[in-house]
Amino acid sequence: MGDVRVTKNMILSIETSCDETSVAVVKNGREVLSNIVSSQIESHKRFGGVVPEIASRHHVEQITYILEEAMREADVSFKDIDAIAVTEGPGLVGALLIGVNAAKAVAFAHNKPLIGVHHIAGHIYANHIVEELTFPLLTLVVSGGHTELVYMTEHGSFEVIGETRDDAVGEAYDKVARTLGLPYPGGPHVDKLAQEGEATIDLPRAWLEPGSYDFSFSGLKSAVINTLHNAKQKGITLPIENVAASFQESVIEVLVTKTIQAAEEKKVNRILLAGGVAANKGLRSALKKACEEKGLTLTIPPLSLCTDNAAMIGAAGAIAFEKGKRANDWLNGEPGLILK
Repeated sequence: MGDVRVTKNMILSIETSCDETSVAVVKNGREVLSNIVSSQIESHKRFGGVVPEIASRHHVEQITYILEEAMREADVSFKDIDAIAVTEGPGLVGALLIGVNAAKAVAFAHNKPLIGVHHIAGHIYANHIVEELTFPLLTLVVSGGHTELVYMTEHGSFEVIGETRDDAVGEAYDKVARTLGLPYPGGPHVDKLAQEGEATIDLPRAWLEPGSYDFSFSGLKSAVINTLHNAKQKGITLPIENVAASFQESVIEVLVTKTIQAAEEKKVNRILLAGGVAANKGLRSALKKACEEKGLTLTIPPLSLCTDNAAMIGAAGAIAFEKGKRANDWLNGEPGLILK
């Protein structure tokens, strides 16, 4: 089953794991006919983060319109659809339930197979839309809720060989951004500032025990906060662009070094970058340079496929569909769903 060839299938996919309501139509696992995304950033910005109850309410309000728009843009009807794929987890349970129940309703109404998709599998398969995957490969998953190294030997087979022990990298970015007085979401603002500054502040790198591919960012986050507080107490003003550059350099050095080490140990020649933080210019540039030096093939999705979207769920769902995976009426939102 390693060489899954997706042919002649049309997947209607739904993603509502956090604060984007998205529906897509994906043909043959790689051809995106539509990918409609409704973002809620403006609604959550004043709270400095996603408010689950507000996210769920927006999903309820938007899901029907987004579904209709995706079908209209793809110029297909339900008779053309072969299966319904939906993010079943992980994510905010209230948000997940909106998408799962919408998918179950559509599947029941039109007598279509239903497929539950892991959110991180979706992020990984965003790369499949860009370039057909070859195995074995290693994916660095970096987002607001996840930081993982995932090893794959074939389609649909995932082995998590490293993960964060505390904060996800995107979470650390948002917390540092808040300390620097930057608006939500903080990651893009920190990345932009880092390009303008210099890494003049010595900040820690959490390498953990030898041989571990796990990550830890809580100590780095605390070090940034303490550095800023200590400077303030002494009446020193630190250029925030230098703080951002120093923080980002620490994050990227650990991410890239561990990814390359894992790739060499697992003897893979293809690396994927996935997740919302894959949009980070500093990380994209550093990983690209490291892969070129080691002769490794690197695939990074376009910015539109880095953040949460339904096309990536459709790409992963197509593989699951081809492998015979089906969900039943008991499909539920699983906020702590394990990738396997």
